[in-house]
Amino acid sequence: MKTLMLASLLLLAGCATTGGADAPPVDVRGAEVAERTMDNGDMVQEYRVSGQLRMVKVTPSRGAPYYLYDRNGDGRMDNDKDSVSPVYWKLYSW
Repeated sequence: MKTLMLASLLLLAGCATTGGADAPPVDVRGAEVAERTMDNGDMVQEYRVSGQLRMVKVTPSRGAPYYLYDRNGDGRMDNDKDSVSPVYWKLYSW
């Protein structure tokens, strides 16, 4: 009985943590996606909304994909104070 109750609680907890985790922080609905493969095997996907670059997903030939975003819509990838674009990795997913 305890095992059944624990299993059902774990199932519910897993379902509760999966919602909205895959949504990017910028609106890329209806975006045109251009894919290209670099010489080293990395795949680059550019997401453009109304011709403006909003998000870039880079999938290295070895390693986890990472993302670059344009959060404020000025057409340039967001920079920190040292003019270096922050890179975002997806660390955990179900």
